[in-house]
Amino acid sequence: MKLNTYRLRAFILISTCFAAVLRAELFDLQGFIDQKIAEGVRRVVIPPGTYRVKPQNRSHLSLKNLNDVEIIAEGVEMICTETTRAITIENCTNLTLRGLTIDYDPLPFTQGRITALAPDKSWLEFELFDGYPDDELVRRIEIFDQTSHELKRDTLFNWQPFESLGNRRYRVAKAEGYSFDPEVDLEEIGDLLVTNNHFAPGGGSVHTILSSHSKNLVLEDIRLYASDCFSYLEIYCDGTTYRNCSIDRRPPEQDLKPRAYKRLRSGNADAFHSKHALRGPQLLNCTAKHMGDDAVNICGEYYMIMGSKGPTLRILAAKEINLAVGAPVELVSYTGERLPDATVTAIADDGVVQAEEIQFLAAQRMNKGTQRQLSEPSTKAYAITLDREVEIPRGSVIASMNHMGNGFLVQNCDFGMNRSRGILIKGSQGALIDNRLHGNWGSAILVQPEWWWLESGSSNDVEIRGNVISNCRDVAIAVMAKGGNGLEAPAGAHNRITITGNQISNSPFPAIFVSSTRELTLEDNRIANPQGRLSPWVSERIGVLESDPPFPIKLSNCE
Repeated sequence: MKLNTYRLRAFILISTCFAAVLRAELFDLQGFIDQKIAEGVRRVVIPPGTYRVKPQNRSHLSLKNLNDVEIIAEGVEMICTETTRAITIENCTNLTLRGLTIDYDPLPFTQGRITALAPDKSWLEFELFDGYPDDELVRRIEIFDQTSHELKRDTLFNWQPFESLGNRRYRVAKAEGYSFDPEVDLEEIGDLLVTNNHFAPGGGSVHTILSSHSKNLVLEDIRLYASDCFSYLEIYCDGTTYRNCSIDRRPPEQDLKPRAYKRLRSGNADAFHSKHALRGPQLLNCTAKHMGDDAVNICGEYYMIMGSKGPTLRILAAKEINLAVGAPVELVSYTGERLPDATVTAIADDGVVQAEEIQFLAAQRMNKGTQRQLSEPSTKAYAITLDREVEIPRGSVIASMNHMGNGFLVQNCDFGMNRSRGILIKGSQGALIDNRLHGNWGSAILVQPEWWWLESGSSNDVEIRGNVISNCRDVAIAVMAKGGNGLEAPAGAHNRITITGNQISNSPFPAIFVSSTRELTLEDNRIANPQGRLSPWVSERIGVLESDPPFPIKLSNCE
């Protein structure tokens, strides 16, 4: 009797939520805000309600060239009707956006159940669940366990195109050259599959909230339930504050429509991604769970050096560079050695990429998209003159130290159950304090420049304190650096790193790995109940042999 009463109450609650969504009206949110701004209103209050919004120019809402404006959206839910950007913020100063909830209908992902598998798991078939979209499926496939509803295996990106079998059923094969690995290929018939869905008849722009070239933004109490790529992306911003912002799976009882199975994914890729920031973001009391990539990535950009002569370097850049005369730069050799920092004294065009440079790029182990961009015949070259002579080999990198997100703070946040890293840092003068990280498939906290993505930079003066980490699949806290040759960098890539008072449990040993660092402080970290072992490729990456006894902390090339 009690069970039946519970089911009745649940049915009534869910029906009420669905009915409210069905009553959601189309609302010209852009027109409402624009009108208030035109009237001189500096504190715009949006009437509470659930609104379906159509995009204009590939964005559902655009906030541009606003100064000293506060937009209050408490009790407001914006339902994006295409899988294109929710909000574009551009060239704003002292703008605050507070209280908004964002979801998509149709969703930017879809999900179903595996119905057939090849004997060697080289292909699978799946059928979409009722209530999930079937528009244009895009290969970003995650596989979840049918019992635990959590990720079951490493995410594969190399799949062949989907083959429609009709009636919302598909077959997809793994890339050519695939070979079965019983320790990795764990998917089974009945497991759950999630992949991207695309519906943007008006044209698509990726990322849910994109902020660019803006200063002192405040995003507060923003709740996202889906994202078509990055959830919160900032580019060339200065001192953005994210307070009580989140991306997480929407509970079934609050969903926009009946679905045969609860949502397994939140965002399709990174939750908070900061690139080229003059001052790094402040993430305070934020949440990011169940997304398809990193929770946080704060980084700048490396430009590849093709040669040096005296004080002048020849670099390649696939887009506009952020180096500036008078600005400090970081220099890292192809072998990973960090050279003394320098200052730019002159910048000049230096033609385009040359045939021999394209041949060099083709031989590098790096992201294929970046490799292709740099190898385009129109890719520009620049002559960068420094305040001193530099002898540095081809394949080395240079980065602006003013555009790495220095001064970042990530405090009291809750990140986890995602396919990659928890917090990935490539900046300096920052702190990671009192965060909770659970179930990250990559490192919970990773400080590392990435030559693979040409994402800078090396880190100085970073504090990692009081974080609670559990059930990590990788090294829980790692500080690393590698050169373009793939080898570990010598000491001095990172400087003055402090790792104190952290708690790590139910994660593989070593729980802490630090390399390539000078002036390391490592104190009062508690490590308990080690679980499992590192994957072979992670062990190889940090130099742990299968014959090595388990040890909680490993240091390499530290002084």
